[in-house]
Amino acid sequence: MATNWYGYHYYVGNVKKHSGITSDPQRRQAEHQTRWPGGKMVLIIGPVTEAVARAWEAQQTKTITPERR
Repeated sequence: MATNWYGYHYYVGNVKKHSGITSDPQRRQAEHQTRWPGGKMVLIIGPVTEAVARAWEAQQTKTITPERR
């Protein structure tokens, strides 16, 4: 089993904008930077299996963010 998945929170300042999982943290941070410039990704779990990452993600509180313009 591949254990290359990570759970993360993405913050702008002290405000959590998003929680999610990824197998490529650098790529995902760059994607979030286009939506929320100046933010920072904080890895919370990993490396773990995809199943463990998805279970962690399902337990996270959904953050409501404004729609894209």
